[in-house]
Amino acid sequence: MQQIIFNSPGKVSVRQIEDHFELMEDDILLETEFSIVSAGTELAILSGGESWATLPYVPGYGSVGIVAETGSKVRNIYPGDRVFTYGKHASHSLAKTVAMPVPKNLNPKRAVFLRMAAVSITSLRCSQAELGDYVTVFGMGLVGNLAAQLFSLSGCEVIAVDRSKSRLEKARKCGIRYTIDASPDIKEEVHQITGGEMCRTVVDATGIPAVAVNAADYACAGGELILLGSPRGRYETDITPFLNKSHLWSRGCITIKGAHEWRYPIRKDKHRFFKHSIERNLEQLITLISDGRLYVDELLTHEVSPGECYVIYDGIKNNQDDYLGVVFNWKRK
Repeated sequence: MQQIIFNSPGKVSVRQIEDHFELMEDDILLETEFSIVSAGTELAILSGGESWATLPYVPGYGSVGIVAETGSKVRNIYPGDRVFTYGKHASHSLAKTVAMPVPKNLNPKRAVFLRMAAVSITSLRCSQAELGDYVTVFGMGLVGNLAAQLFSLSGCEVIAVDRSKSRLEKARKCGIRYTIDASPDIKEEVHQITGGEMCRTVVDATGIPAVAVNAADYACAGGELILLGSPRGRYETDITPFLNKSHLWSRGCITIKGAHEWRYPIRKDKHRFFKHSIERNLEQLITLISDGRLYVDELLTHEVSPGECYVIYDGIKNNQDDYLGVVFNWKRK
């Protein structure tokens, strides 16, 4: 079995290990076809800065593959089926967290984008944005782009903000109506687009603390700031004005929400007391991608073999404009 491994800060390799799995009764063994790179998380791990993922570490958490074997208690999934799971960058993996059958009409290379869309949809799920509301999304990486698309599909007027012209161009190709090239102060542009109302919902998909703090300025009174990107890095500022935007009505009295995907349960509630779950999100995202309503083809910039991982992670770190949607093809030598 092959795996991509982060050996030490900045050092990436592909290793061959013994292919041996002892399946438990609920396990599903997959032969991986495609796995997708989550740039922000994986670069943070590769830097050695994530305490929950100490190096050496096998990265990745989204893949599509063919079922090779199942445990005795697995039902409705059989050898030969194609399944999406939260799998690592490896030629084989166990589908332990989720195992969602991929429809035959959905290309597996498109289906692997479900992983990043499952992150993005949490911002919509926890939001109060409704049909016709203005929503600004900061950061047009994979997570931000897909979040912007999902808000747009829900009938919101979406404004995409990024410093990268190529990422803004991709946002336009994905149906986002308003795009703004980020500058020190873009408030006037947002003010004009919204007719002076500003935004009911502001989403930070960058994970940059300074961006999140400043993003609160774009929310209207009673609006909300949603932290979709995981905050990383040191940022020193006077936090009192930011807190007053939430606390004082005269400053906006906005609500600050975290949109980490694990705020919702994994399994669907068969009794339907709880509406949202990761499984339900994935089911709906599969429909949106299969129908072509959620654009992913426009986001794929690199399909490569695992052996090219050295070049890929260097490119993601140093040339972000060109490396957006990166997929490892495990059948490519």
